[in-house]
Amino acid sequence: MKFDTPLIPGKLVKRYKRFLADVELTDGTIVTAHTTNTGSMLGLVEAGSSVWLSESDNPKRKLKYTWEIGAAGKTPVGVNTAIPNKLVFEEISAGNIPLLTGYTTIKREVKYGKNSRIDVFLQAEDKADCYVEIKSVTLSREPGVAEFPDAVSSRSTKHLQELGDMVEEGHRAVMFYLTQRGDCTQFVPAKDIDPVYADALKVAMSRGVEIIAYSCNVTPEGIHLDKPLELGI
Repeated sequence: MKFDTPLIPGKLVKRYKRFLADVELTDGTIVTAHTTNTGSMLGLVEAGSSVWLSESDNPKRKLKYTWEIGAAGKTPVGVNTAIPNKLVFEEISAGNIPLLTGYTTIKREVKYGKNSRIDVFLQAEDKADCYVEIKSVTLSREPGVAEFPDAVSSRSTKHLQELGDMVEEGHRAVMFYLTQRGDCTQFVPAKDIDPVYADALKVAMSRGVEIIAYSCNVTPEGIHLDKPLELGI
């Protein structure tokens, strides 16, 4: 997935009020960017770290900049949580994810469960319906290991429970962890950050929910699917 326009480099001044970040551009100008990521962004919010912003020409937007990429040391990390759904949908549609091929109908944001929407819904005449929930992963505290979540997330736990319900109704359900960084080879749940979620993941797997995890190649030009990660669950 390529960015629509070239990203603008800068240095993070601070992230605040959850959805805002002040960034110093290369010419010294300080701008405020919208942050879509509702997590803690642990490891990505150090003042002075490199960031890349997209710029919108929509006059109706209150903030024309969006924080797209951060940095963990020298590793670029995609932080826009709207990217994973779009990217995974594109890759499934292109047949690039072997475990999710063979479906003739591919839809986004389909209602299911208890007042929820599944990120990607797959159908084929000779297959069970497949429900794919996608999570954006940015955290890595140990070299090579991607972790989720980076903050307590009761909503994510609810999604695991609903995926398990779909399996029990005779459908297929997949939890897809898209790690928006290229320095990881393994995925694990962040047990110390959200033990309830970690336990719910094990329960979901015991109910038949499948787990898929991939890393990404992240550059200021675009974010692309890279390789499947080993599961350490």
